[in-house]
Amino acid sequence: MTLLDRIGDTPLVPLTSLTRDLAPGVRVLGKCEWFNPGGSVKDRAAHRNVTEARASGALRDGMRILDASSGNTGIAYAWIGRALGHPLTLCLPRNANAERKRTLKAYGVELVLTSPLEGSDGAIVEARRLAAEDPETYFYADQYSNDANWRAHLDGTGPEIWRDTQGEVTHFVAALGTTGTFIGTSRFLKPRGVTCIAVQPDSPFHGLEGLKHLESALVPAIWQPEGLLDHTMWAPSEESFAVTRALARDEGLLAGISSGAAVWAALEFARTLENGTIVVMLPDGGDRYLSEPHVWEEE
Repeated sequence: MTLLDRIGDTPLVPLTSLTRDLAPGVRVLGKCEWFNPGGSVKDRAAHRNVTEARASGALRDGMRILDASSGNTGIAYAWIGRALGHPLTLCLPRNANAERKRTLKAYGVELVLTSPLEGSDGAIVEARRLAAEDPETYFYADQYSNDANWRAHLDGTGPEIWRDTQGEVTHFVAALGTTGTFIGTSRFLKPRGVTCIAVQPDSPFHGLEGLKHLESALVPAIWQPEGLLDHTMWAPSEESFAVTRALARDEGLLAGISSGAAVWAALEFARTLENGTIVVMLPDGGDRYLSEPHVWEEE
């Protein structure tokens, strides 16, 4: 067994303290994706993107992996690429947090820093430019358009949730970044009668790192929600930070900011139910955000 074989099969744990005010027939389970070897849900998609490209010949020996990322996918590409013999060039907004930049540097990643004013969209534009200029050097993984992204969740995340709840899951909640987690997992769960709920920031100007407000951003090509999306929840930043703190202090789960947003949405929706099993994705751990005092220090 190699470390690549340890991607997936992450823990599904009940939230108990934060759900005390819910109806007795409602439970909320968090899928803890920081137990993947690279520390986030993005290991799933990055591994699938890279292995499918190697199998098809799009990624050949001697080529560099290229993509845009706010951090987690970049870290996933970094360790997976090194394990398979491919270095990484990553386009990253200059204001990405210190922990992610240091982790990427530790893996020897070539960072191309882009304007913080343009966010992840600016990084995408720069990656597209580099790929077009030198297609022999780079395999452009293009996580926002690559169907391998959502297929990783169709074949992995969805079946795991169904198995680990013994088919009792009634609602699935995931925050949107590339949208691959929501699309792929929902394609597995929706035909089995599960209600699928997407979470977006409540405004274009938000503090939920890694998440997209789709109405004001470049919409990922893989975002094809027709027949999958039942509800959209609009997460406010401050309330999401508060839930992130509560996950650590009340549940013992040091989760990241996007996890706080997703759990905020799951709890809001859960309060409308009398019965149900809600599974909410917790994309990464809080250790990648410890340099951001606005998340951890209460006003």
